[in-house]
Amino acid sequence: MRSQYPGGQGVDEPAPDETTARPAAAPPEPLGPDSLTWKYFGGWRGMLFGPWAGSMQNMHPGLGAGVEEHSEFFDERWERLYRSLYPIYGVVFDGPRAPETAAQVRGYHNTIKGVDKKGRKYNALDPGTFYWAHSTFFYSLMVSIEWFDGPLTLEEKHRLFDEHVQWYRLYGMPMHSVPESWEAFLEYWDHMCRNVLEDNKATRDVLDLSNLDRPPFLRWFPEPVWKALRPPVVAGFSWLTVGLYDPPVRDLLGYRWSARDEKIHAFVGRAIGLGGKVVPKRFRYHPRARAGLDRAAGRIARDAPVLHTPGRNLPPVDRRDSPVHYSPKVTSRHRPGVTR
Repeated sequence: MRSQYPGGQGVDEPAPDETTARPAAAPPEPLGPDSLTWKYFGGWRGMLFGPWAGSMQNMHPGLGAGVEEHSEFFDERWERLYRSLYPIYGVVFDGPRAPETAAQVRGYHNTIKGVDKKGRKYNALDPGTFYWAHSTFFYSLMVSIEWFDGPLTLEEKHRLFDEHVQWYRLYGMPMHSVPESWEAFLEYWDHMCRNVLEDNKATRDVLDLSNLDRPPFLRWFPEPVWKALRPPVVAGFSWLTVGLYDPPVRDLLGYRWSARDEKIHAFVGRAIGLGGKVVPKRFRYHPRARAGLDRAAGRIARDAPVLHTPGRNLPPVDRRDSPVHYSPKVTSRHRPGVTR
């Protein structure tokens, strides 16, 4: 019997043994091109949800403690973000190899455990903690669709919920933290936002964009010009992020939000959605997602190697052998015609 609010705080639930938390002998079926998740997930516009996703994840006590005590994300913010997208999207778009990708993603969390500053045990493989991270990807997908493209039908919401469960099964994690239905998920999400999430250092670090470096596609931009542009860019990005929060989270973090903000925010989302439609469909997707679409459509061989991050996104040399990092053996060059 599952608890009313599966996952709870998560810091005291037993974590699966790292040597036994493996995918089932008969792996669950990966998502495919007929899924709504393939249609909407994996696009570049999802980058706008970066600070939202990072902060929502880090507000979970167990996850925030793990980031604060084990992560060097802020030493290489852009590189870490760009390379992390490859395995994240791979769990959805790698087809028959998706269970292997999911096992790799889970494996990066094996050593992240400890006791936080309040004396609470945490473990990244705690079922409630691990599912919370997954739930933020799912919820951001739902919010992004409606922000960019307009309302989903109830049938589509149920279908996307079922697909997110199928997606989560690939990790080989216990399923007791997963809500039973879309309606139960909404109760779970509201409970987490109101009663479990915390305002902590890891969250504030994600939201502090005051020293944000030029994004990779603007490396050619003169540094003095970027410094002049950074304050309004950061202010705009922060405003977009605040608008994506549920009201209880805004209250938790001390943000104010007006009806006028809400109207403008909705208009901006729809404008971004419409503007994105002028981009050819294939190029709206991240390279790892696009490769999955290409395999499914026969544009490349179904057994073509999965696409990995280019060398420019790899961790610093002294961290590349760390078990917590995705660090494939690649060169500094990328596949011709593919960006980031």
